[in-house]
Amino acid sequence: MRCTAPVSLIVVLLGTSPAVFADVANGKKLHEQQCTKCHDSSVYTRKDRFVNDADALTHQVERCHMNVGAEWSKNDISDVVEYLNQAYYKFK
Repeated sequence: MRCTAPVSLIVVLLGTSPAVFADVANGKKLHEQQCTKCHDSSVYTRKDRFVNDADALTHQVERCHMNVGAEWSKNDISDVVEYLNQAYYKFK
């Protein structure tokens, strides 16, 4: 008898958005530790903001983390992106 559960699980995980695995609480903590050194939340809500979609948000967080010298992993970056998306941007 063949077991299809592991294959099904892999298919589901590969098709799952990284946001499902993001730790929003960690993202908020990292944001408060690093991002607020340079700016407040008004940068996320201003009408002429540069970030207008999820890809741009990810790119901006990657750029900012490098500029401030934060030693974040890819998971940390995903956590911050998801925190910002849930708190401010609301991209699908």
